[in-house]
Amino acid sequence: MSTVAWGAFALALSTPVHAQQVAAAEAATTEVDTVVVTGTRRVDRTAFESAAPVDVVSQEALRNTVSDEIMDKLAATTPSFNVQRLPAADGQAFVRPATLRGLSPDQTLVLVNGKRRHRSAVLGGRGQQGVDLASLGTSGIERIEVLRDGASAQYGSDAIAGVINIILSDKTGFEGYSQFGRYYAGDGDKTEIGGRYGVAIGKGGSLVGAIDYTNAEATSRTRQRPDAIAFQAANPTIKVPNPVQRWGQPDREVWRGSLNLVLPVGDTVEAYAFATYSDMHGVTDFNWRNPATDTSYKSSTVFPGWSLSQIYPAGFSPKFGQDETNASINGGLRGEAMGWSWDASAGWGRDKVDYFLNNSINASFGPQSPTSFDAGALIQKEATLNLDASRPLEWSFLAKPANLALGLEARKETYEIEAGDRYSWDVGPGAPAGLPSGSNGFPGYAPSQAGSWDQTSYAAYVDLDLPITDKFGADVAIRHEDFSEFGQTTDGKIAARYEFTSNFAIRGAVSTGFRAPTAGQINNTRTSQGLNTTTLLLFTSGRLSPINPISVALGGKPLEPEESKNLSLGFVFRQGGFTASVDYYRIEVDNRFAVSPNFTVTPALRAQLVAAGVPGADSLTTVSYFTNSFDTRTQGVDAVASWRGQLLGGRAGVTAAWNWNDTKVTRSKLTEVSKLARINLEDGLPQNAANVSFDYARGIFSGMVRARWSGEWTDAQANGTADLIQSFGGRTLVDLSVSAQLTDAIKLTVGAENLFDTYPAEATFQASRGLIYSRNAPYDTDGGLWYARVSAKF
Repeated sequence: MSTVAWGAFALALSTPVHAQQVAAAEAATTEVDTVVVTGTRRVDRTAFESAAPVDVVSQEALRNTVSDEIMDKLAATTPSFNVQRLPAADGQAFVRPATLRGLSPDQTLVLVNGKRRHRSAVLGGRGQQGVDLASLGTSGIERIEVLRDGASAQYGSDAIAGVINIILSDKTGFEGYSQFGRYYAGDGDKTEIGGRYGVAIGKGGSLVGAIDYTNAEATSRTRQRPDAIAFQAANPTIKVPNPVQRWGQPDREVWRGSLNLVLPVGDTVEAYAFATYSDMHGVTDFNWRNPATDTSYKSSTVFPGWSLSQIYPAGFSPKFGQDETNASINGGLRGEAMGWSWDASAGWGRDKVDYFLNNSINASFGPQSPTSFDAGALIQKEATLNLDASRPLEWSFLAKPANLALGLEARKETYEIEAGDRYSWDVGPGAPAGLPSGSNGFPGYAPSQAGSWDQTSYAAYVDLDLPITDKFGADVAIRHEDFSEFGQTTDGKIAARYEFTSNFAIRGAVSTGFRAPTAGQINNTRTSQGLNTTTLLLFTSGRLSPINPISVALGGKPLEPEESKNLSLGFVFRQGGFTASVDYYRIEVDNRFAVSPNFTVTPALRAQLVAAGVPGADSLTTVSYFTNSFDTRTQGVDAVASWRGQLLGGRAGVTAAWNWNDTKVTRSKLTEVSKLARINLEDGLPQNAANVSFDYARGIFSGMVRARWSGEWTDAQANGTADLIQSFGGRTLVDLSVSAQLTDAIKLTVGAENLFDTYPAEATFQASRGLIYSRNAPYDTDGGLWYARVSAKF
C-alpha cells in the first residue's frame, strides 16, 4: 500500500548528506511526518508541510505487488497511474507505455536519486518516447516518490504530468527474496530472485549493491482463429497448430542491478555515485500467416520449383524479440561552503534495443532467404552535467529563513539507428512478381534509415521558498532552457500553502511547462505490419520522419515543443492516525504529438518510397508521420485517505484512493480519418479509478487485502481500411496475501492477485484473429495469479 505525502515543487539536487535516502517513517511515526525530497530543496520539509501532492510508495508496498516491473507496482498503488500490456505491438510488448493522469508516457519525468533518467530507445505507436521503468530492479529501491503536479519550471522538459523519483537504498545489511508465481490458467510461470547488501564506509558513508533476476514464461489467452480452422478442414493432411498464434505476455528473462555509493571526503564534503544496469531478452508472437491468403505463398517463375509451403506448410507466426541492455552511471560531489549547500554532478545513460525475428521469411528472395533475421537496433544515449547550490536567507519580514536555490544544467541526447542484416530489409528478385520484401512481420532497418542524430540543451533556474508567516508560505521558481533543435523556452511556477490549524491546510499551484521533441521523434522511420480483421489480409504501414521530403510533400512540418499550463488546488487534513487530501488539477497541453492521418500509397508515392529506401515499400498500403496535432485539456481530482493505528491487539492500516480524470481535445488539426487518435486520448483510459487496501499484523502473522477498480474505457484501433472501436465496462480486481514471520530473519508470504479470476468483457471485433481480450486493457487480462515468496533479512 502506498503512504501519502505532499511535496512542494522544486528539485532536491543540492540537499545535504543523505537527504535523498531518508527512510520511510517507522510504524510509530505518522506517515504525514515523513520527510520528502522530491519537489523541494529544503531538508526539513515533511509531507504535511508540502505544497503539492506526492505519493510515497515504500519498499514494503513494492513487495506487495507480484510483478517484477515497477510500473505494475505503481499502477496497483496509485490510481492516477496506468500501464498497458500491448502484446504483438512490436517493441511496446516489452517497453510498455505508462501514463500519469492520462497524459503521454513521455510527459512524466523520471529521476533516480533526484537525477534525470535517460529515455528508452523505443518510440510508442503515438510517438511517445518515455523512460523504460522496467529496466530498474526493485531490491535496491528504498522508496518511490510520485509528484503529481507540473514541474517543468524546476526539472525542465517532460515534467508536464509530474515526476517519479526512484530513491535507492543506503541501508546496511542483507535483504533478499525468492518468489514463484503461476496464473490460475496454468501458464505464465514466473521465478524471481533478488537481494540487496550494504556495508558502512567511514563516518556516514555506505556502499549498497542489489540484483534482481526474473524468468517469466509466456501466457496465452487465445482461441483458434476461424480461418485456421477452415484451412485445417481444407487440408486434413497438414497439422495446423492450435492455436496458430499466441496472444498474451511474452517470454522474458531479465537481469537488473544497481550500486549506490556515498563516500565521506571530509567534514563537509562527500562523494557519491550510483549506477544501474539491466539485460532483457524477450520473445512474443505476431499474427499468423495463412497459406491460403498470404502473398508470400505466391508461386513465381523467378523461383521455379520453390514455394513457401515447403518451409511453412501450416502457415507461420513470426516470433519477434528484442535483446535490450540499459545502463546508467551518475556521480558527483556535494557539501557545504560559506553558507551554501552545493552539488556538482555528471550523469550518463544508454539504452540499446536489438530486434530479431525468427520463424519468418523475406519472400522476395525465395529460397535464398533465411528464416531468422537481425532487424537492426535502436540506441538512446544521454549525458548530463548539473551544478546546484542553495542557502538560507535571513529576511526580517519572514517568519523563518527563506531558501534560495540556483542551478545550471547541460544535456546532450543522441539517437541512433543501426541497420539490420541485408535480408531483413532488402528487395529481392521476386518482388516484381508480387512476393513481399523485408522480413515478414517486422521489416528491418535499412542503411537509408540508419544514422545518428543529437540534440543539446542548456538550462538555468532560480527557486525561492518563502515562509511569509507561520501559517502562509509560497514557492516561486523560474527556468530558462535553450534547445539546439527548436530554440528557447522559459517556464515558471508559483505554489502556495496556508495552514488554518496545525491539522488542516489548503494548497495550490500555477505553472507553465513543456516537452521538447526528441532526436528520435524527429528522425525515426518505421515500417510495421498488421492484420485486417475483416478481410484477414495483412497490411503494411509506414511511418516516416516528419522532416522526410516525402512527409513534407504530404504536409509534414518540423516538430514543435508541447507546451502546458497547469493549475492545482486542494487541501490536506490529519487527526491522530488519520490523514486525507483532495486535489483538483487542470492541465492544458498545446501541440501534442500524434500520428498524422494515413495517406494511401498510390503507385507514384510507392515509387518515391522505394527510391527513398523505405523497407517494405513495395507492399506499403499507407504512410504517416509524427506531427503536432492536438490541443487538450485534462482535468481531474485525486482523493486519498489513510488511517493507521491499533486494532484488536494488533496494528492495522487502511488506505483508500480515487482518481477522476477527464481529457478533451480542444483543438485538432486532424481529419476524421484519424478519429482513433481522438478516441484514444479522450476515452482510451478509465475516467475513474480507485483502490482500497487494508493491512493487519499481530504476532508473527500479517496480511493484506486490496481492491483495485477501473472504470469504463474505449478501445480504438486502426484496421487497414476500417476502424475497430469497442467500449468496456468497469472491473474490480481483488488481491490477498498472508505472511508469517517464521524466525527473526525469515518471512513466508503466500497470496493471490486477481483472487476471483476476473476478466474483462471479450473483444468481439478481435475474435477473427484469435484474441479474446483487448490488448489495450488498462490492467492485466490473464486472470488470477497465485504466488509464494520467502524473504530474508539479516
